[in-house]
Formats: sequence, structure tokens, C-alpha cells
Amino acid sequence: MTFLGHAGMYVETEGGTVLCDPWFTPAYFGSWFPFPRNDGLDPAPFSRPDYLYVSHLHHDHFDPAWLTDHVDRAATVLLPAFELDHLERALRDLGFTQFVHTEHAKPMQLGALEVAILAMTAPADGPVGDSALILADSTARILNQNDARPRDLHELESLGPFDGHFTQFSGAIWYPMVYDFPEEEKRTLGIRKRSDQMARAMHYLRDVHARHIFPVAGPPCFLDDDLFGFNDLDDDPANIFPDQTVFLRELESAGITGGELLVPGTVATLSDGGCAIEQPPGDAAPDAIFGDKRAAIERYRDDWRPWLERERASWPRGTVDVVAVLREWWEPLLDVAPLTRAGVGGRVLLHVGDTGVLLDFPAGTVREWAGEPVAYRIDTDRALVESCIERHIEDWVNELFLSCRFRARREGQYNEYVYTFFKCLSLERMAYCEGHYAARSEPSDEMFRCGDFMVQKRCPHLRADLERFGTVENGVLECMVHHWQFDLETGRCITSDDDEHGLRTTRISD
Repeated sequence: MTFLGHAGMYVETEGGTVLCDPWFTPAYFGSWFPFPRNDGLDPAPFSRPDYLYVSHLHHDHFDPAWLTDHVDRAATVLLPAFELDHLERALRDLGFTQFVHTEHAKPMQLGALEVAILAMTAPADGPVGDSALILADSTARILNQNDARPRDLHELESLGPFDGHFTQFSGAIWYPMVYDFPEEEKRTLGIRKRSDQMARAMHYLRDVHARHIFPVAGPPCFLDDDLFGFNDLDDDPANIFPDQTVFLRELESAGITGGELLVPGTVATLSDGGCAIEQPPGDAAPDAIFGDKRAAIERYRDDWRPWLERERASWPRGTVDVVAVLREWWEPLLDVAPLTRAGVGGRVLLHVGDTGVLLDFPAGTVREWAGEPVAYRIDTDRALVESCIERHIEDWVNELFLSCRFRARREGQYNEYVYTFFKCLSLERMAYCEGHYAARSEPSDEMFRCGDFMVQKRCPHLRADLERFGTVENGVLECMVHHWQFDLETGRCITSDDDEHGLRTTRISD
């Protein structure tokens, strides 16, 4: 495996080469850059793969500009079994014509190469879909989990044992940095978020038991002056973007062996249970990157400053009537989304400069804000909203919100329906989302014993197996997949105000 940065890798096997999630182009309005930087890699050795795998459509995994410029369209695409064909359509638009349609978690043989893909298909999984890849030949078997969160560990274990496990460990979200919480509260939430995301990664690592562990898929790097403070330059326990060296130390302190450091250009060779690592030289070497991380990122920023200036100058301003356009676009979506509207249950304000766009979910309307109280408020640059409108972006999470270029305020707990709405800005996406929520509301009879209680086996959030992913402390059951919490005595969801997310629990009689 030659590591290409973030979640990207080029895998050479007995059955052919596989290019996975190559990301080189800055993403999300120039907010995210790969870290460590990979702009010095020569793309020529990776441009003619036998197979291409893109885990999902997030722009730090799907880089259409780089694929267009550097990858031979003769590559055969390994497709996850997503229920919507958006990924296939996007790749066909780039000129790829050969596709292997896989079945969820079902191994298939492509000559000397074995392939299996686990497809996660809930609205909260990436842009309506995320996936993990298993590759094997006679020399080794690897799990490329990237930032997917498989919810059935029995299913995952059945595809092993694994020689290598590539896992996300760092933040890939805007929480809690963009919220207007008091600074002390924001710091407390950041400390918990950083701890939770590394604990979740270690939970998977302990169950998979791979011989060698490769931290990948994070953190991004922030080079814009407005966002530069998001970089973890001082090993701050409240920063949700720890780097690879931090996680490797966490593994060591937890007694988990086999951790390996990858930087762009690292070559890791797995064979017969062993792992040989060849690191790149000079400024690309790990010591040059992590020895003085601040200086390395400052040089990176200086090199890309002209690009960032051009990026900012390209954002449109004053080109559309934001309220009128969003009313015409979004009211038909609200009309077919009764479950989403009920889930949000209040008003959401999108505030852009001197204009407020009010999404009244109970009423199903979009109108100009007149000062009404709101449950959620999102403040952002009007230019970013106009850009999303001009390009008719159907997933604003995968464009605006992951940019971290906004500020948010909310009343009460996190509400997943708010951000899910912004992922589903087409009739096709909204119909899929509504169907998922309808199916999720159907009761499940599976129960398991959890201390003094019999508890519903599947998490009401995304149906993770609570018998495997649940941890209990002080009478609270927490699902380690997305850290939703439930009071065991009452079944009440502590993480959400929505009664739909309650858990069925019964105390066992003595």
C-alpha cells in the first residue's frame, strides 16, 4: 500500500491494483486541505489502476477534479451497494464506464483478488451512504474502514481475520467549534468529542484484532486565516483534530499494539503477517512534518495563500434573490417530508448577511424572517449560500456545513433531522430519507440482557447492535457508534428531545 494522504491509498495485489479515495483538491470552499500535505506526490505511478474505489461522495474522499486530470477512465469501479445511485452517476459523469456492483458484505472474487464492501445506507451515513472496503490476496487481508461506522461487528468479524486495519480517529465535523456555547462549555464538549472519537476507533480496533493498525482519514488541515486556529498545534485536549502521532500514543497507552505511522508517500508492505514500512525522504518524512508541526503548516499555508485568495474571489455575491429561490426549491420538499418536518418540530433560521431565510418546518413553508423565535439558527456568508444555489447543490452538509464557515445556535439537544434535511435537497433524496425514517419507526422484537434490564437490541438512532456497541455507566446506556445515550430505567433518549428515539427497556424481576 502506498499512502496518498487522508484516506487515499494505492494498493498493489496479486490480482491487480486498487486506487482508494484519492483526495488532493482543497474541499468545502477551500476550508479543508489534506494533512500531512500531499501536493508534492507525483500522480503518475497511481494514474492507471486496475480498480477504483470511492467510499462515498464527501469531497475529502471523492475528488472529481483530481480524478478527471489524473486517473485513466479504463479503471473498473468497485461500487458499494448503496440504495441511491448518486455515486455511480457522479463517476459516469467523469467518464468511467466499467463498474462492479457489489452486494453488502458479500465477498466476490476478481481473479486473484477478493473484494468485499460493507455499505452503510442511513441518511446520517455520509451523503446518504458510506462504505468500508476489504481486500485480500494470498499474502494479506486488509480492512479499509476510512470513516465508515459498520454497525454489525459480527458481520465485520466474519470477513476477517485482518492483517491491516485502516481507521479514522480524528474529527470530521463542525461540532462543537461553530456553536455559540460559552467558551468553558465549548471546551468541555471539545474534550469529550476528542475522547469519544478516539474511543470509538479503539472499540473497532479491539474487535477486529488486526495485526497492524494504520490511522488514516484525518485530520484535515485548515490554511485559511479565518480557520487556522482549528489546527491542533499544541496537542490541545479540547481540539477535535488530533493527528496521527497523538492517536498512536493513545493506542500505546491503551495496550493496543501494531500501530504504524503513514504519511503521503509511505509504502507499507504486508506479507505473511509482517509489515515493512518505507518512509519518504526529506521534507516529506515524518520527522520533518511532526518535528515542528506549526512551522510545517505555516509553510503549507504560505504556499497555498494565492490559491485561497482566488477561491474567495470566485464566490458569487448579489446574484440571486435567496429567499425567493429557496422558497421555490424547498417548499415542495417540505410538502413530501412529514416525518422530517415532525422530527425538526420547529423553525430553523438561515441568516445570510442582512437577510434571514426562515424554514418553518411545522407549517412547511419558507419565508423571509420577521424576528420570530427559532429552534436553530445558522449564520453564514451570503456568498456561500449563493454558490450552493447557483450550482444547485443537493447536499449542503457536503459543501457548506463541513466548511466550518458558519456559526450555529440551537435550543435544546442536537436534532439529527435538521442537518439531514440539508443533505436531502431533492425529491429523490427526500423520498429516500422519509422511507428510511418510516422503516426505522417499525418496532423490533429483539432484546438482550443489559445488567438488570432487558433492552431493545438495536439503537433507535441508526440500528447499531447495542449488545456489541453499548456501554453502561451510572444507569446510562451509550451507543459507541454515534454516542447516543439512553436512561436504562425509563428508556428515555438523553441525546435527543425527540420521543421517537426512546429505547424499550424492562427491569428484570428478582
